Amino acid sequence: MAEYKNEFGEFAERPKVPKKIYDLKYVIAGLVVFFVVASFTLWPNLGKTVPVPQPKLDTPVIQKLAQADRKCVLPTSEMRATHMQMLITWRETVVRSKEKGALDGREFVAPDGKKYLASLTNTCMECHSNKAEFCDSCHNYAAVAPNCWGCHLETGKKLAEAK
Repeated sequence: MAEYKNEFGEFAERPKVPKKIYDLKYVIAGLVVFFVVASFTLWPNLGKTVPVPQPKLDTPVIQKLAQADRKCVLPTSEMRATHMQMLITWRETVVRSKEKGALDGREFVAPDGKKYLASLTNTCMECHSNKAEFCDSCHNYAAVAPNCWGCHLETGKKLAEAK
């Protein structure tokens, strides 16, 4: 064993002090009470699930389209995963781009080669006009509040014009 100097400067063996946790039963009881109280807010929802929303695609505009034309600008799986990035890209291109052309950067070419106007109001909301059943059902489920709806509530085909 390692030796150390005592108060008189002499070397002696280190005294053996037993290690003991005092009031162990009270510490454990306190931790149990803490975890019960901390998890109390989770109990009402224990075992409950919220069903995944199924957006309704039965709008009048979609029903009027021929079956072959009933497809979105991108495949459904890709739209579910990346529609917000696409809309942000459209916004950056249309609103903030200095491109000059036929539609000033407002044209989106889909993977199948079909061209669309890069516009939430005039392209997406034309077919998906049931915002409450289509957009809001998924956004509420995912607990997200997109800031699109501050500007894009109008209906009808319009292009913003600079004054």
